[in-house]
Amino acid sequence: MERRLAAIMDADVVGYSRLIRSDEDGTLAALKSVLTDLIGPKIAEHHGRVVKFMGDGVLAEFASVVEAVRAAAEMQQALAERNEVLPKGQRIAFRVGVNLGDVVIDGDDIHGDGVNVAARLEGLAEPGGVCVSAAVYDQVRDRIELPFEDLGEQRVKNIDRPVRVWRWVRDTVASLPKVDQTNMPLPERPSIVVLPFNNMSRDAEQEYFSDGITEDVITDLSKASGLFVIARNSAFVYKDKTFSVPHVCRELGVKFALEGSIRKVGNRVRVTAQLIDGSSGGHLWAERYDRELTDIFAVQDDITQQIVTALKVTLSEAEKSRIVDGGTNDVNAHDLFLRGRELIRGVKKDREMFDQATACFRRAIELDPNYAAPYAGLGMAYVLDHQNRWSETPETSLDQAERFSSWAIARDDQDPYAHLVASLVAMFRMDYQRWADEADRALSLNPNFAPALNARGVVHIYTGQPEMAVPYIERAMRLDPAVQQQYVHFLGTAYFVAGDYETAVALFRDRIAINPTTDLSRAFLASALGHLGKLDEAGEVWRELKEINPRYSPVEHIGRLPFRDSSDAEKFTVGLRKAGLVQ
Repeated sequence: MERRLAAIMDADVVGYSRLIRSDEDGTLAALKSVLTDLIGPKIAEHHGRVVKFMGDGVLAEFASVVEAVRAAAEMQQALAERNEVLPKGQRIAFRVGVNLGDVVIDGDDIHGDGVNVAARLEGLAEPGGVCVSAAVYDQVRDRIELPFEDLGEQRVKNIDRPVRVWRWVRDTVASLPKVDQTNMPLPERPSIVVLPFNNMSRDAEQEYFSDGITEDVITDLSKASGLFVIARNSAFVYKDKTFSVPHVCRELGVKFALEGSIRKVGNRVRVTAQLIDGSSGGHLWAERYDRELTDIFAVQDDITQQIVTALKVTLSEAEKSRIVDGGTNDVNAHDLFLRGRELIRGVKKDREMFDQATACFRRAIELDPNYAAPYAGLGMAYVLDHQNRWSETPETSLDQAERFSSWAIARDDQDPYAHLVASLVAMFRMDYQRWADEADRALSLNPNFAPALNARGVVHIYTGQPEMAVPYIERAMRLDPAVQQQYVHFLGTAYFVAGDYETAVALFRDRIAINPTTDLSRAFLASALGHLGKLDEAGEVWRELKEINPRYSPVEHIGRLPFRDSSDAEKFTVGLRKAGLVQ
């Protein structure tokens, strides 16, 4: 096959899926305009060739490395200037990667390692930014007046060697829309994100195992009150993505990151782990474990202890005990629990998932009847069935959930997840005291448990103490920014019940921006606007709601919410009535 050396540019739209969900027609029209009127001509101006447009991006090749980098920088500058004069919802930002490498010619297309590396460099770039390989930097460093920052060697997906990366530095990057960035301030305590361990097994079916071990390490670290630990949902946003650890730490507002890999073959397992300083990219600790599968619990304990030691965190005796206690010595029971937990954590939510997950949990219990975790897993599965009515007898599911969570607590009172499930059961039963007590117990065992923080805050909303709910929900959002769409709704509800309708309106609008198809947040937004006398706006929101869910019933909606005081619930109906939306 024909080969040649080329400079390759790979450019991709930031947050493309989110933009499409928000405004498909507008996004496609804007993207077509940018590609044909700006990016295509800029590539041609610098003697490059567009290899192909790829829906949300472009692949191009250049005979000159200098021209490729100039095209990338000028393209990003032009896009930044374009975005400055556009409304926020119409802005499009790109990431760009440039590599110099050998490519395989296939008609008008190109393939090969050189192209793959360019794609990985693009994934490391900031919105509006450009990342280049060391080969590119060496060619342009003395030929163009563009500043670059050395990001060091980065390990990227499907490339078997580290890639030395340089980032183009310019002031205007800061003014671009921060689609994926939050750049939160660092907590006072040592802070860490445990990134999803890479599954190095040849069997893709083992993905649940590497994910499960990652989650177990997150849970163990979260039990240390001296640590600030990003929640599982937000850590797993980076799964199967190319990223720079310093960039991730800036996004999540943490000082350190743990990353690693797991290879499971038969009864052997190899685990690698490294603790990284997010400010410098330097390694503070690294280790490789080659063990029998039966030693996996000891490996997890050692990783946790090494991190705690490296970050100079002092554990209480109770915390030491909770972290070391793995719950079972039966690796097969643990494996089944991991499979079941992965199923109920997944995107797929249906009867098949429910049956598969409960079968895993029941089999784990058969292998170790004293293992608490699968009882808690069954409890959560039946909570989900109560909400979604998958089984043949969903009317009994809440009773099942309560029974299984109680059995889990009886076997291990130190399991925060079991107490969370018990709290959710109490919520559906409107047992406010147990709802609060179980959430408090979960937080005493795991101070970084975002779902329990949210549960504790929501108790205050529905018992008439909305001001007390705010700090709990805000802390849950800080620990788990990836699921803010759920937390923002509850935060808006807290301000709504407190009578601060201006703040509630802003929060419900934020929630709608994150989740454009929500009907519940639109209903509360319409009510809040009614309280503020903004009747036209309320009517427009109500029309959007009815388009999304023509069968929406405000009476059924408010009837499902567990308000203890009917006057708090009445605020919802009063607002809609003021807006002329209900009788």
